[in-house]
Amino acid sequence: MAPGLTAKAEAHTTEPALTKGDAAPSLYQSESPKVLAEKSEKYLLGFGSAVHDEIITGTRGLYFYTANGQKLLDWTSGQMSCLLGHGHPEIVKVITDHAMCLDHTFSGMVSPPVVNLAERLCHMLPGGLDRAMFLSTGGESNEAAIKLAKVYTGNFEVVGLGASWHGVTAQAVGAQFHFGRSGHGPLMPGTMMLPAPNAYRSVFRNNDGSYDWEAELDYGWRMIDLQSCGSLACCIVECIQSSGGMHVLPSGYLKALKRHCEKRGMLLIVDEAQTGVGRCGDFVAINHDDVVPDILTLSKTLGNGLPLSAVVTSDAIHRVSKEKGFFFYTTHLNDPLVAAVGNMVLEIVDRDNLVQHAREVGSVLHKGLRTLMSRYGCIGEVRGRGLMAGVEIVTDRESKSPGSDLAKRIGDRAFEYGIWANLSSHPSFGGVFRIAPPITVTAEQIEQGLEILERAFAETDGSLPLY
Repeated sequence: MAPGLTAKAEAHTTEPALTKGDAAPSLYQSESPKVLAEKSEKYLLGFGSAVHDEIITGTRGLYFYTANGQKLLDWTSGQMSCLLGHGHPEIVKVITDHAMCLDHTFSGMVSPPVVNLAERLCHMLPGGLDRAMFLSTGGESNEAAIKLAKVYTGNFEVVGLGASWHGVTAQAVGAQFHFGRSGHGPLMPGTMMLPAPNAYRSVFRNNDGSYDWEAELDYGWRMIDLQSCGSLACCIVECIQSSGGMHVLPSGYLKALKRHCEKRGMLLIVDEAQTGVGRCGDFVAINHDDVVPDILTLSKTLGNGLPLSAVVTSDAIHRVSKEKGFFFYTTHLNDPLVAAVGNMVLEIVDRDNLVQHAREVGSVLHKGLRTLMSRYGCIGEVRGRGLMAGVEIVTDRESKSPGSDLAKRIGDRAFEYGIWANLSSHPSFGGVFRIAPPITVTAEQIEQGLEILERAFAETDGSLPLY
């Protein structure tokens, strides 16, 4: 038995059916993996990130299936999007029905799915988030939200957080500071940065060594005030900075941030691309902090993997911005097919009590990850909320030196044994596994994944076993 493994874990991870031999739900089983890889290398345009060696030919439920016949637990919900898992039968039926009868309309037309989704979503959100528009991607929704804030306030300066990720369109990428700003020439004028609220690594400390986020935030705003030309429009923030390493905003941070915005006459935009629709044990993460932003954006989870995003704001902002000529018009604005999917996602989440389920099963996930941390010294910190977790890998806990190479070897081993958890290769990420399984996952499937992770840690040199 591998060191640190329970008998149950050893028995489970040696079961061949976990990764091989399962009938894959693939439309491409006859395609040669070698030929597919060669075509990929020859014809696909690079997009700035490495492409995984394995080619995915099928998905079902909580699993990926590869061209080489491997079955993988998908612990990232695709691109953090398939909230209800892959191929959910009710979602499939909605797609089929609307593809046949009501797929796409002129952008200036409205349809029942769009109206019904707007009504359902606004009723599920706190008061003050009264009106919605629907777009395709998270970057697009953040682009629209920033433009809305600029029109409403008449100002142009935008504040973001270090380690933020909001998309790759002009205003969205200008307001993010994790990655993607270089190589494209000048960005949008008037973008400024607050320090990333990284409790694990911040230099702002109280006398007892605890994280002093209030001093850090006040310091950041003093720097903003010195830089500003007096035209502050908005601040955009994620409740959990996922791409930046799964950093959760400290308790009280979001309320303090809103006070800073109100003091300066600017709007607060909260980007809930990944945290929204139940992922973190609240319908939206702002509920956890009891804060209502001026503008809320949703994407990813709302469409269960289909391109659907939303911008939601108040009646007052809608009225003023309309009077001032706010304009954001795209080909797929308020498309009925994806709106029908979003409506079904919300219906299932509400009907099946999946917010509470995510909270309960998330506690199983975090308890298991903390147990792994007690057994392996290479785990510097476990953080997150609900079914959203980050595991930071370091070379040793005293220096907190990022263990990116070690993390890759652990991730490769875990992939080999049948689980996929995202690990960014970008240096600023610092070697953090991002874990976000579909919220339909069971406690047993969480335990299954934890057992696979433990085997990967146990069998990777440099994991610093503590037993």
